[in-house]
Amino acid sequence: MFIRVTLAQLNSTLGDFETNYKKIIEAINFSEEKNSDFVIFPELFLTGYPPEDLVLRTSFLSKNIEYLNKIIDYSKGKNPVILLGFIDVKNDAYNAAAIIQNGQLIGKYHKQLLPNYSVFDERRYFKPGEEIVIINYGNIKIGINICEDIWSPLGPMHYQVTNGAQLILNLSASPYFYGKRELRKNYLAQKSYDYHCPIVYCNLVGGQDEIVFDGGSIVTNSEGNIIFEGKPFEEELIIIDIPIEENLRTNLHDPRRRYIEKIKNSEVITVKAQLNPTPKKFEFVNKKEYKLEKEEEIFKALTLGLKDYVIKNGFSKVVLGLSGGIDSSLVAVIAAEALKPENVIGVLMPSMYTSQHSIDDAITLAQNLNIKYHIISIEDIFEKYKEGFSEIFKGLKEDTTEENLQARIRGNILMALSNKFGYLVLATGNKSEAATGYATLYGDMVGGLSPIKDVYKTEVYKIARWYNKYKRKEIIPENVFIKPPSAELKPNQKDEDSLPPYEILDGILKEYIEKEKSVEEISEKGYNLETVKYVAKLVDKNEYKRKQSAPGIKITERSFGKDRRMPITNKYREW
Repeated sequence: MFIRVTLAQLNSTLGDFETNYKKIIEAINFSEEKNSDFVIFPELFLTGYPPEDLVLRTSFLSKNIEYLNKIIDYSKGKNPVILLGFIDVKNDAYNAAAIIQNGQLIGKYHKQLLPNYSVFDERRYFKPGEEIVIINYGNIKIGINICEDIWSPLGPMHYQVTNGAQLILNLSASPYFYGKRELRKNYLAQKSYDYHCPIVYCNLVGGQDEIVFDGGSIVTNSEGNIIFEGKPFEEELIIIDIPIEENLRTNLHDPRRRYIEKIKNSEVITVKAQLNPTPKKFEFVNKKEYKLEKEEEIFKALTLGLKDYVIKNGFSKVVLGLSGGIDSSLVAVIAAEALKPENVIGVLMPSMYTSQHSIDDAITLAQNLNIKYHIISIEDIFEKYKEGFSEIFKGLKEDTTEENLQARIRGNILMALSNKFGYLVLATGNKSEAATGYATLYGDMVGGLSPIKDVYKTEVYKIARWYNKYKRKEIIPENVFIKPPSAELKPNQKDEDSLPPYEILDGILKEYIEKEKSVEEISEKGYNLETVKYVAKLVDKNEYKRKQSAPGIKITERSFGKDRRMPITNKYREW
């Protein structure tokens, strides 16, 4: 006996019920054609994830139920059991899985473990479920749970297995950060081994604001081996046959499951589904495994995040400032890969301080990418600005005020192009700059999206190097890599005039931001104490800037935005 499952690893759009409905119907039809027993969708696929405060709108909840009923009606005459993520509404809202078969809603499962850390706020919106659900599919028992439910050492899977479940089907929307893919695979493999129970883990794919869902759905067997991995960062309909009799063989040879204590006080709801009467032959699926270099994996996440943010928000073209530096070069590359070169517009905005090699590097990059570019000098505009301030600034030396004026002029130019042509502006700042405030508010920080906001400067160089290697030619000019980074807002300016070398800075920032270590703890790792204090001071004092910055794509465990939430008004100091 085996169970054939279709995993619908698909990209939903939050609030676009009609588009999501069409994808659901296509997947149901595909599973029917392939004689599947089950078709499983990601968590909250019908609505999109995470719905955030849309859950507080009863009209949104009603539309979700309306489309659920359309899917139930459509399923008439279809054999597969459909497991669909939606919001159930009773006396409260529940993150739920609908169990549908042949025109009937035969059961529901309410997510029990609601995450409230990192980017999650599920306890704000949903009531936790209390019932364990097991589907009786002929003489096979199948447990259903949702995302976080499977990550707990003593969660619903424990109850389901101790009540006889022979297979676990999990609907998931697991956000990406670098390292998550390996963590997920290792954890699910161990979980399957501990319980001697196969797991089918169907993960969402796509971008939603700053979050990227990486797909990479996983199927394990009862011995704890990964027998299939979905494509990372891509949509895919996956068919896999799971031999249930393998569970018995594994349990006979390694009977640890006998000694797992059955939890007596768990409330178990049994849902009966009809067996698919269509005969089918077991098909072995060759194991697939996707090994990506770190830089390639992050690049794919950034590309998917940018593409979905632009398209799902109704834009078709983007515009960005091209400075001839590494940050704008990488953002241009990501945009060209995500949206095609014809949809990317670069703008060079030289001043009297802009070096000729920066202009040449920016033009070479644009030509190598085959993107359209404009050159708009800011020299005359800058002089007009200074002339306008000549009386009120009389007797005062030029300082960062005049430097920031240049950045703000450039921001105005980009926003003017955005307004006139409907382009989305891409900010080009990196995480090192965002952390330390080394950016101009209302200047180079302007934009609808900041694609590399969660990428440290040292990583920017590595990803850019990888891209040239990947393309087997010099897309980003070599001079961009070797020249000292500079904002070019005054003569002979270099980033290291204001910041520690990036190799040191990024090491300190990772400890302070992502691990929340104290200044003293960081200095004990070999960093100069005064340097650590200086960096911590920059991070703490620039929270107000980050609160006003464009959203960026999360690729680390602790990104600025929803992930890391610090108060602006805060007197606690370590420096």
